[in-house]
Amino acid sequence: MAADPRHAAWDDALAPMPAGPLHWLRAGRLEVALAPEAGGRIAQIRHDGMDWLIGPDDGWPATIAWGCYPMVPWAGRLRAGRFDLDGRTHALPVNFGGHAIHGIGFSRPWRIDTLETDHATLSLGLPRDGYWPFGGTTTQSIRVAGDRLHLDLAVQAEEQAMPAVLGWHPWFRKPDRLIFAPTAMYPRDGEGIATLPRVAPVPGPWDDCFVAEGEIALARDGQRLDLRADTDHWVVYDAAAHTTCVEPQTGPPDAFSLAPRVLQPGQPHRLSFELAWRTGGE
Repeated sequence: MAADPRHAAWDDALAPMPAGPLHWLRAGRLEVALAPEAGGRIAQIRHDGMDWLIGPDDGWPATIAWGCYPMVPWAGRLRAGRFDLDGRTHALPVNFGGHAIHGIGFSRPWRIDTLETDHATLSLGLPRDGYWPFGGTTTQSIRVAGDRLHLDLAVQAEEQAMPAVLGWHPWFRKPDRLIFAPTAMYPRDGEGIATLPRVAPVPGPWDDCFVAEGEIALARDGQRLDLRADTDHWVVYDAAAHTTCVEPQTGPPDAFSLAPRVLQPGQPHRLSFELAWRTGGE
């Protein structure tokens, strides 16, 4: 029997991730393609006929490398997949360069709970196994409204306390301009992992986590995309020629060690992300 490519993606973030069936949401000039079997991700965002994401057929098929996917129950790299909780060291499988990256959700199929013309909700039960020992449930809501896309992601602990960080990882097609003025950044060490203390931002190109509360936007081909989230932590990756990633997160990479947030049994944790388009570019 051939290996399941989605199971391969659990162990290797560079394994190919097929999109599977797409479900389109539409309102006004905005169209969004959902790929629930491909990590519950958005496969494409199209505004006024222009595609904004690196999609499944653009030549970067790795699980980690396309669309806009939810990062849950952690975002970014966990150093060597290890962290301490309540006096016990936990070791999760590594899936990217000797580290555990971007959580469980982006490589597992999600269930569609509701699907309407302009709105969908999806859910995923987190495992209670070697990949993640705590269980938990996670949900996301995707809603298109005129020139705005509203994304909401939530995770809730079950009967065990658990650490949690949420994020969204959009792989945007290369913009003409990134508008971004962070106030601080987490310096990376030789393994590319965020560290403390935070420092003043340095010039790019970046693959770094920042603290930023001001204007964040992308300008491309006469359109401007404003990005807003109810968090002040953003990862920006703009070192590649074909893409710029601007990722809201509720904590830094390796947050389970750097800035741990522990959910008590039954406690939820949420992240909202809004993408809003306007014409004029700048």
